[in-house]
Amino acid sequence: MKITLKNLIGTFAFALIVIMLLVGLSYLFMPKNNQLQFGMEDVAANGILGEKPNTIDVLVIGDSEAYSSIIPMQLWQDHGFTTYVCATSAQYLSYSQKMLKQAFENQAPQLVIMETNAIYRDMKFEKSIIAQLEYYFSIFKYHDRWKSMSQNDFLGKVEYTWTDDLKGYFYNIYVKRANASNHMKPSDEIQPINTLNKMYIESMADFCNQNAATFLLVSTPSTVNWNSKKHNGIQQLANELGIEYIDLNIGETKVPINWEQDTRDAGDHLNHYGAVKTTTFLGEYLSHHYELPDNRKNPDYVKWNESLARYTEKIAG
Repeated sequence: MKITLKNLIGTFAFALIVIMLLVGLSYLFMPKNNQLQFGMEDVAANGILGEKPNTIDVLVIGDSEAYSSIIPMQLWQDHGFTTYVCATSAQYLSYSQKMLKQAFENQAPQLVIMETNAIYRDMKFEKSIIAQLEYYFSIFKYHDRWKSMSQNDFLGKVEYTWTDDLKGYFYNIYVKRANASNHMKPSDEIQPINTLNKMYIESMADFCNQNAATFLLVSTPSTVNWNSKKHNGIQQLANELGIEYIDLNIGETKVPINWEQDTRDAGDHLNHYGAVKTTTFLGEYLSHHYELPDNRKNPDYVKWNESLARYTEKIAG
């Protein structure tokens, strides 16, 4: 018994040392600001780290479909609620969950929008484990930073100061028309969602519920990535979990996209013209279905009006 207890204590002590080492190295290697020159990855999405605490009303997570379709500055201009798009290219749900939990560390959004294309991106279990390690111990994500670390990384504190005027939106006016002749062709078939991805969506929905936020699934317009089979699969998932789902490709919530002009890459993503239409519809929908605040005249949000001025200048130029 004494040997067993001794071994147990030794194992516990070793594990504790390893964890303390990982925590220390994670702090050391963690970017000390949320800009590219400080080693931050996915800078636009991580711009939320520089936002004033508890000022984001709507959080958007997902892949490039999300950051190509939803314009936070337009929502601010038209309705006065604040939105941030924490979307990244080819985002896996493990990273969606990371962005969700990271945002709630300093923000308390009332509404979380999950763009649904990422739900159909298959993810291996090993990647899920790695994602969890990267969330708790940033050394696993930023271990290569030793090549560019400065004295500030050793002595400085973490202080995120940068904000993105576009709030995670990707502005693009290039036009490459799409063939939409078979887009959303009716079907009773259901595109299956793998078990791991279902677990992530259920986990994120539970997290939002525990933090007094509504979890909303949204399919943005795309002829390449979206069809009736996927719509049916997401609707089935939403019904099982008791969460709301709106598909902007079909039915009463269909956005009137002109696929000759409103896509930048033949229907894969929307360009700015398509994003304006999508955001116009989404803004009206959210305003009618959710009690989101209008802070346009609130002096605490003056920086949002400053960002709006720069955004307006950008799209006018």
